[in-house]
Amino acid sequence: MTRPNRRRIILGGLAGTAALGFGGFPTIAAGGSPKVAVIGGGFGGATTAKYLRLLDRRLDVTLIEKDASYVTCPFSNLVLAGMRELRQISHSQDPLIQQYGVRIVRDRALAIDPAARRVKLRNGADMPYDRLVLAPGIDLRFDAVEGYDAAAAALAPHAWKAGPQTMLLQRQLQAMPDGGLVIIAPPANPFRCPPGPYERAGLIANYLQRHKPKSKLLILDAKDSFAKQALFEEGWQRLYPGMIEWLSGSTGGKVSRIDAKTLTLETEFGSRRGAVVNFIPPQRAGAIAGEAGLADKSGWCPVDPRTLESALQPNVHILGDAIEAGAMPKSASSANSQAKICAAAIVAALAGEAPEAPSFSSTCYSFLAPNYAVSVTGSYRLIGGKIAEVPHSGGVSPLAAPASRREQEALFAEGWYSGITEDSFG
Repeated sequence: MTRPNRRRIILGGLAGTAALGFGGFPTIAAGGSPKVAVIGGGFGGATTAKYLRLLDRRLDVTLIEKDASYVTCPFSNLVLAGMRELRQISHSQDPLIQQYGVRIVRDRALAIDPAARRVKLRNGADMPYDRLVLAPGIDLRFDAVEGYDAAAAALAPHAWKAGPQTMLLQRQLQAMPDGGLVIIAPPANPFRCPPGPYERAGLIANYLQRHKPKSKLLILDAKDSFAKQALFEEGWQRLYPGMIEWLSGSTGGKVSRIDAKTLTLETEFGSRRGAVVNFIPPQRAGAIAGEAGLADKSGWCPVDPRTLESALQPNVHILGDAIEAGAMPKSASSANSQAKICAAAIVAALAGEAPEAPSFSSTCYSFLAPNYAVSVTGSYRLIGGKIAEVPHSGGVSPLAAPASRREQEALFAEGWYSGITEDSFG
């Protein structure tokens, strides 16, 4: 019997799957369906669970996720500016049950035993697996900058995990008197969503322009450059002249200490005090990855880029923001792309077959205003055993483009968000 083209399913999504059917998938193992457990219901985990079932209906796929819905970091900056509501960026994984036969366990995974191939849940259950997929996202390093811990985040929110922190920062912006200073402090690389702090600056500036026009925004950056910098700076000048100031790490932007009670940030060049402070600390792979011995000294998880299998533990695949992914950014689009490669690699491994050569992609849109967006795209493949960008494959929005081009990209961004959330959450 001819094996269906997995790449076509992955690239074609539902349309490709409907055309192929499921009758031709290879027999995996005698004596029962292989069990695949997936920890984490975000873009990486949900997409992997879905595509595992699309690629082989006989797999027993269980998604472990404690939250009934996933609040996306993409478009969360629009919530801060009052352009979206949190409910509009919240997505249930329940369609994965109804449409694809994924089992969902609403619980927290407490620990992984890679040797015994078991996951321990908070409710006391011990779940066995043949293959495990870990998509734990990021944890914030509350020990990285003096003065910033979980308690400080209640005063100077990071809002880098969308949800309650997003709403806290929004309330602080709304309560701030006109003429106040908003400070955003992004971390050094690598971190989740590299363009995110600068999109946030533009959208907060848009809110201030409409509601608190005497206010200013200061970016104290740990870095000397940032993603899509020329596009952001052009947009800030065009849309919000004189409102946004950016200080690089070498010119006074690197924060060495924060006093959350007074909202004061200290740098080598002095201190700055804000009316609202959005402090984004350094990050690492989600805690469960480190506790299971899946992260190295960098705090991130090394993987085999062909299959996304852990370089430190067999039969465990890791993807999304938690991994060392070469040239790929830590983004929702990257996680979605990696998930499909991971699903195909697991199906191949369980069938005793070699994985196909992976090809990844990433697309990132950033809003600066409701009708103004810029983008960057990239394609990636293995070069010298690492994930590298395919030369001349990517694209960045052009500088000095007319307003109509930026408005068109804002519409494309809306379509991208609808498409990726439908693809990931079904």
